[in-house]
Amino acid sequence: MKIVLASGSPRRQELLKFVTDDFELCRLSVDETLPQGMPVEVAAMFLADKKAKAGAELFPDQIVIGCDTVVILDDEIMGKPKDRDDAFSMLRKLSGETHIVMTGVALYYGTKSSVFTAETQVTFYELSDEEINAYLDTGEPFDKAGAYGIQGKGALLVRHIEGDYFNVVGLPIAALSRNLKQFENAVKKPRVFFHRPTAKKFPENN
Repeated sequence: MKIVLASGSPRRQELLKFVTDDFELCRLSVDETLPQGMPVEVAAMFLADKKAKAGAELFPDQIVIGCDTVVILDDEIMGKPKDRDDAFSMLRKLSGETHIVMTGVALYYGTKSSVFTAETQVTFYELSDEEINAYLDTGEPFDKAGAYGIQGKGALLVRHIEGDYFNVVGLPIAALSRNLKQFENAVKKPRVFFHRPTAKKFPENN
């Protein structure tokens, strides 16, 4: 059964190779605006589901993987910084604090789907303005949620993590491998129940 990764992220492409080399890429333009009042803990799953569903409309006979990673501090979602000032502000907030990185992963095969999430706690060292500006000068933070990349020079900012390192990079590959096998088996058995979050339903877009 062929697999499509609905992502343009080079990091996720490299990580998926740990699971399988047999996949295609599909870069989609999806509105990532979150519905008003959506709880931050379901945002990553909501966006991953949206991306995978859009991909499944183009590839109904293949398993489509959609992903989204969010950085959360004090119930605030930190996306990709708009500019240098925004990146500086994010890193200043993260300095000396423990934040949560959540990656939502959605699997689709036609109209059948399964969605799960992985969570990692990341603690930063106390950062001086000089350290933050030096990191910004590398150019690394500007296309990354939370304005840092743990797989690059951003690792120098991190004191410790609790959870899956690869989840922070952008794809929880161990959890994905297991969920993907279960999903493939379920696809082959039409009567098998497909898991979707029930306790935290996705609100409709306003």
